[in-house]
Amino acid sequence: MIDATTFWTLTVLLGIGTFLIRFSFLGLLGGRTLPDRVLLYLRYVGVAVFPALFMPLVVWPEATGGTPDPIRLIAALAAFLAGLRFGVVWAIIAGMGTLYLMQFLLS
Repeated sequence: MIDATTFWTLTVLLGIGTFLIRFSFLGLLGGRTLPDRVLLYLRYVGVAVFPALFMPLVVWPEATGGTPDPIRLIAALAAFLAGLRFGVVWAIIAGMGTLYLMQFLLS
C-alpha cells in the first residue's frame, strides 16, 4: 500500500502536470486561430481515444480472466454499427443495451 505522503505528492504533481498540458492548448493557443491542418488532426483525437478506452475490456475482459467473451464482442459490434449510422451517443446506448440484454438472456 502507498503511504499518505507519497500519495499526496504524486496527486499534486499529476494535477500540476495535467494543468500544464491543458494550459498549453487553452491558455497559450486559446486566442489564436489554429491552422486548418491542425484542426483536422484534432478532430480525430476523440475517434482514437474512445476505442482505446474500451477495447482492452472487450478483447481481454477481466471478468472472464482475460479470455474473449462472445457477449462483449456482440455488444461491441452493436455499438460500432450504431456509431456508424447514428453517432456516439447512440453507440453507447446500443452497446450498453446489447451487453445487458445478452447477459440477462444468456446468464
